[in-house]
Amino acid sequence: MKQEIIPLRYLRNIGTIGLDGQIKLLQSTVAVVGAGGLGSTVIELLARQGIGHLVTIDNDRFAEQNLNRQIMSTEGNLRKYKVTVVSKRVKEINSATTVTTFRERLTRDNAEKLLGSAQVVVDGLDNLSSRLVVEQACRQLAIPYVYASIGGFSGQLMTIFPGDVGLSSLYGSSCDTLPEQGVETRIGNPPATVAMIAALQVQEVVKIITGVGTPIRNQILFVDAREFAIDRIELGR
Repeated sequence: MKQEIIPLRYLRNIGTIGLDGQIKLLQSTVAVVGAGGLGSTVIELLARQGIGHLVTIDNDRFAEQNLNRQIMSTEGNLRKYKVTVVSKRVKEINSATTVTTFRERLTRDNAEKLLGSAQVVVDGLDNLSSRLVVEQACRQLAIPYVYASIGGFSGQLMTIFPGDVGLSSLYGSSCDTLPEQGVETRIGNPPATVAMIAALQVQEVVKIITGVGTPIRNQILFVDAREFAIDRIELGR
């Protein structure tokens, strides 16, 4: 590509991000923490976009309740480890994308080791306490963190650079008072909401790596598909 020979698979990317942007994506490493609803869709789209190296962290297996929303979950791979399925799927989509998988839960003790090679970290988690751990590790490593969560018809998104306002502006600074999971346990996780918010996360990753466009920083983006309302709210420290 440095000789301006563009593979056909990337041709429809070039008009948006340019040749230099595609080269930056191919040279980049992105870590996705969690390979469930948001995470598996993010991984699928990043592989098609042409990310050079994907790091996937998840210790869970696919279960029947995942079939409604987790894009890599099928009736044939139930009870298989998600990272195993993810690795095979990415190779089927884009053999030029290297996949590194960690079949373990990200914790305070291993977060910096698992995320250290990444230029961007993407949230595919389903609980607030783990998100705060990832955010703290990203601050220590000086890596941008693309946070998102969903519930029902709605989702929210923001990108946190080191020094930016972060999750404490939404949830407070202590993990001890946070519920393990949010409102999605009551109002559900429809597949279209997952796809909608995961796509926005991928756009944030592309903007960060290529420098094309402006990431959602120091504000939260709320998307309500039921009423088709989109709001951006500035966050204070």
